[in-house]
Amino acid sequence: MKGLMQDYQLSLDNIFRRAEQFYPDRTVHTGGPAPITMTYGEWAARTRRLGGVLDTLGITSDGRVGTFAWNSGRHLELYFAAPCTGRVLHTLNIRLFPDQIVYIANHAEDEVVFVDRSLLGLFLPLLDRLPVLKHVVVMDDLPPGAPGVEVPNDPRFHDYEELLAAAEPVEFHVADENQAAAMCYTSGTTGNPKGVVYSHRSTWLHSIGVLTNSAIGLAETDTVMPVVPMFHANAWGLAHASPMAGASLVFPGPDMSPQGILKLLQEQEVTLTAGVPTIWQGLLPLLDGVELPKLRRIPCGGSAVPAALSEAFREKLGKPILQAWGMTETSPVATAAHVPPRHADLPEEEKAKLRARQGVPLPGVEVRIVEPGSITELPWDDEATGELQVRGPWIAAEYYRPDEGVQLSTEDGWMKTGDVAAIDQFGSVRLVDRTKDLVKSGGEWISSVELENLLMAHPDVKEAAVIGVPHPKWDERPLACIVVQEGSSVTPEQILAYLEPQVAKWWLPDAVEFIDEVPKTSVGKFSKKDLRTRFANYHLE
Repeated sequence: MKGLMQDYQLSLDNIFRRAEQFYPDRTVHTGGPAPITMTYGEWAARTRRLGGVLDTLGITSDGRVGTFAWNSGRHLELYFAAPCTGRVLHTLNIRLFPDQIVYIANHAEDEVVFVDRSLLGLFLPLLDRLPVLKHVVVMDDLPPGAPGVEVPNDPRFHDYEELLAAAEPVEFHVADENQAAAMCYTSGTTGNPKGVVYSHRSTWLHSIGVLTNSAIGLAETDTVMPVVPMFHANAWGLAHASPMAGASLVFPGPDMSPQGILKLLQEQEVTLTAGVPTIWQGLLPLLDGVELPKLRRIPCGGSAVPAALSEAFREKLGKPILQAWGMTETSPVATAAHVPPRHADLPEEEKAKLRARQGVPLPGVEVRIVEPGSITELPWDDEATGELQVRGPWIAAEYYRPDEGVQLSTEDGWMKTGDVAAIDQFGSVRLVDRTKDLVKSGGEWISSVELENLLMAHPDVKEAAVIGVPHPKWDERPLACIVVQEGSSVTPEQILAYLEPQVAKWWLPDAVEFIDEVPKTSVGKFSKKDLRTRFANYHLE
């Protein structure tokens, strides 16, 4: 017997109409040197005209619409105009190396790229290497009269606002929820960057998942500021979930400085903001004596959140940072950490450990841990560790036109994450490490993440990254790469003495190296690949 429900397509055009009809007075604010505020009603009218622009430019019915832009209201217009007219939004990561950007744009076959004028200097040198590209639309995010790269006198170039003013608004309708809506590429730490294609259905369901209190939890009363880039993993779904909920949005624009972010948090009375740990690490020194009474939740992900960082926010603002976990391939939010009612009476120290976990899967997502290279499941006892695998309606099944031999899913349909994790009896995930970042010492595994969390709790340590370096007897041993706080005189011996009572003796790093800065990836994560290259010839006795 089948149910007798309507066949209603889960597509982004109904999220758009919901924001347009129910929340026309909520606002979208873009900060930076040329701030702009508009209502959802005004945003919706502009987005419909932008759909007309794509028709005027002759973008094919499922053409890829590239963006090379900061977080902004204009970028949000593209987030909906492209997929709601049947095209595919493709957000280009502005922080990748030029060769990677060229590879990605050509692999996706972008027909048009919308570029912020403040980024034009980065984009123009790539132009002659993009043979498929037909149009470049420049979005002027600089104040009138401000110096900037001149737009070339080239018929391929257009002004965003001029196109918008001349366009007719269009109706939005997507007939098939399984149609592609957007695509993002991984940063390509191994091999070429890999394309992930999101459907309307997967994005709609991910938005619902993000709205739940078991995840990030949004409401119409919220003012949401995604600091996580819109060019990385869909801004963690906040650019779709916020219009669905009717929450106001605040975008930093090109000013990603700690001072600029704090100013927006204060002036716009932000209630929820999200970004990677390095963003909050940079903001922390500015928070002494600061009050943000409206701020109620700070989701954080991209890499493990040091418990010391989360607790420092709790001490200064009364709100800890909450961990979430996901990947480009998981749309991206798959799990989120909270302190459940069963643990409400625990001491704050124990609650901090719970908040530092990656947390419980969102409704609709399933997780398991397996023995490496197999599908043999391991127990949920918080002791057994194995490769974390996931499945669900917003989890990628395969990559877009992958290189030969690249396989994302197991034979029984679970996605391989490359993360090593443990799971407790209640389903809370605790990441141990990335497979490639584990240190293998004498046949035993050492978690670089756990060592880093402990090191960053030291008052003299600003940043810490642990890598494995070759050892003649033990295969690999841990090397701690430390950035100390300004003015600190701490010694390597003192660092190791601090760690000694907290870990097994064989986990202790064999050496400590002080460095000026931990190198970062294009999305703000620690780049251990660069550290491994730097210390490739490091000798341990």
